[in-house]
Amino acid sequence: MLNTFLKYLEFEKRYSKHTLISYQNDLNQFKIFLENQYQLQDLLKAEHRHIRAWIVALMQEKMNPKSINRKIISLRAFYKFAISREAVNQNPTQKVKALKTSKELPQFVQEKEMDNLLSLIEFADDFEGSRDALIMELLYGTGIRLSELIGLKYSDFNLQSKTIRVLGKGNKERIIPFHNQILSRLNTYISHKNKLFLDNESTHLIVSINGNEAYPMMVNRITKKYLNQVTTISKTSPHVLRHTFATHLLNKGADLNAVKDLLGHSSLAATQVYTHNSLDKLKKVFDQAHPKA
Repeated sequence: MLNTFLKYLEFEKRYSKHTLISYQNDLNQFKIFLENQYQLQDLLKAEHRHIRAWIVALMQEKMNPKSINRKIISLRAFYKFAISREAVNQNPTQKVKALKTSKELPQFVQEKEMDNLLSLIEFADDFEGSRDALIMELLYGTGIRLSELIGLKYSDFNLQSKTIRVLGKGNKERIIPFHNQILSRLNTYISHKNKLFLDNESTHLIVSINGNEAYPMMVNRITKKYLNQVTTISKTSPHVLRHTFATHLLNKGADLNAVKDLLGHSSLAATQVYTHNSLDKLKKVFDQAHPKA
């Protein structure tokens, strides 16, 4: 049933490789717990008490509540699927509640720091340098997710309208405009890429030095390398540049619904978290504009 569920997520739900691995790891970890603690080798025989015991065990291991909640989501999805296929009669996760978590505001890079990165740092005039520059420009200039960046193809770019077609979560397509700097970086990178890989048949835009499809660890390494040169924030992942993209747009007065569409969020609630980061900017606008301020 586990393999059938994973194929369902991959081919029907169109989940990314990263998400599939997370679901697989979560369910395999629970399966190992059942085997070690209860000598149960079938996930379909798990009961509510088994899941509660696993959650308690994870808490005792000092696991982050957010990580535990993600595992609960994985179990809920699996047993909901199992019920739909009539593999079980009851959902053992029905009474399981998510743990309370503290709300952390997304970290982002300051505007001046991003200006320094993209205008003052000299990227090497070769394939890797041009690729790294394009990666940083795309992540910050469009707010796309890591998985979306890796999945980009050159055919997704409309050079005339300066837009990118992005395939996001749930196989949902959205169109994102891009600025002239990205176009310049793209042309430079393609030139280096074509010279280095004359007969490369890969359709993916971003590739490794060997011509293979980019992978998450590679992109994470690149963003960390350059962000550490301009900022002291603790997180330097590609997702931080997505946070930075949204925060800077709102700081400049962008409409919240427009930012929602650019990010590919399904609900406005997911986008509203960035308004907290823009609070200082809003206070400055208030002080400057309100007659009683």
